Amino acid sequence: MKKYIMQTPEGTKDFLFAECSAMDDICGKIESVFVERGYKKVITPGIEFYDVFSVPCSGISQEEMFKLTDNKGRLLVVRPDITLPIARMVSTRLKNSALPLKLYYKQPVYRNNPTLTGRRNEIMQMGVELLGVQGMRADLEILTTAIDSVMSVADDFRIELGHAEVFDALSDELNIDEDYKEKIRSSIESKNYSSLNNLLDKLEQSKTVRAIRSLPSLFGGEEVFEKAKDICSGTKAEQALDYLHQIYSNLLPLGLGDKLIIDLGLVQRNDYYTGIVFSGYINGIGDAVVSGGRYDKLLSEFDAPMCAAGFAMDTDAVTLKQLSDADVSYSDKPELFVFAEDGAEIEAISYVSELNKKGIKAQFSVLPTLEETKAFAQKRGVQRVEMFERKEKI
Repeated sequence: MKKYIMQTPEGTKDFLFAECSAMDDICGKIESVFVERGYKKVITPGIEFYDVFSVPCSGISQEEMFKLTDNKGRLLVVRPDITLPIARMVSTRLKNSALPLKLYYKQPVYRNNPTLTGRRNEIMQMGVELLGVQGMRADLEILTTAIDSVMSVADDFRIELGHAEVFDALSDELNIDEDYKEKIRSSIESKNYSSLNNLLDKLEQSKTVRAIRSLPSLFGGEEVFEKAKDICSGTKAEQALDYLHQIYSNLLPLGLGDKLIIDLGLVQRNDYYTGIVFSGYINGIGDAVVSGGRYDKLLSEFDAPMCAAGFAMDTDAVTLKQLSDADVSYSDKPELFVFAEDGAEIEAISYVSELNKKGIKAQFSVLPTLEETKAFAQKRGVQRVEMFERKEKI
């Protein structure tokens, strides 16, 4: 039987040296935004009971979860999502807390993706949850926190903004079951026009069908609202569209220009999100690095009904992009090594500390001879090696 002692599982990787430095840098910048905005850090277990993620609106299939059992035979999963455990936490340990609650996290999630898709199964995420409040102020708080977080680590980005109720209101007018509705939603989300047209061609043609067919193409700036108004007028989607327009207008003074985009084809997990939805992209990264929105029904599944909104950020993707930028360096190479004469080791270590306090990147050599230290320095590309002698001879 083959032993996999030299490999990491599919969808995972080791992070080394500069990668770790870059990740610390990225996460530190994002965390500063969260703290400045008043969010408090929480940590949930890496394993949870399967039941936490089996609620109807979780949006996570059981095939996506890594499963195991405890010593009592109860089914557990390795955490595939963080919002659901936070909902559990809020309904138990934080149930008597004053609202609103502003929470943030930094921890990995694990998804069992199909083989050969190229997707990572282990993803470091940072994100926030704003619980117990709704309305314009709360939605603007979440959106601007997400924008500030992206801006803290990237200059070239875009934020796509939509509203879950636009699709929900339109699809509710169709005489279709939930499975058919989900197929339509998935086709719109992936912008699979061929699949969407095939699904809609089988329905009786109406204004609602024509409106849904056009959703993936309603993408751009303020002109989108004029186009959408014509196809949504007289439907329940009109109210959601008006609210989205107000959100967009309130964000305009931030001066984001064409970085702020309206996308009515943004229809993520319609059984989960209930209001605004948004995604953030950084140039050079194919997938969204930020995903979030309003989910006012989720906490009811944990017997703690309250409004909520939040977002998650894929910090692994941002880290790898940062490392590919030629003008960014995370080198840990010192300017010099200090080799201590026998008996002068502690003095040399103190000397190295003094150099570092002065801004000189120095390291104490742990090698047994000066010659070995010089050879190692050459391999590392370090030009300077200092010999530290004992101050008092015996």
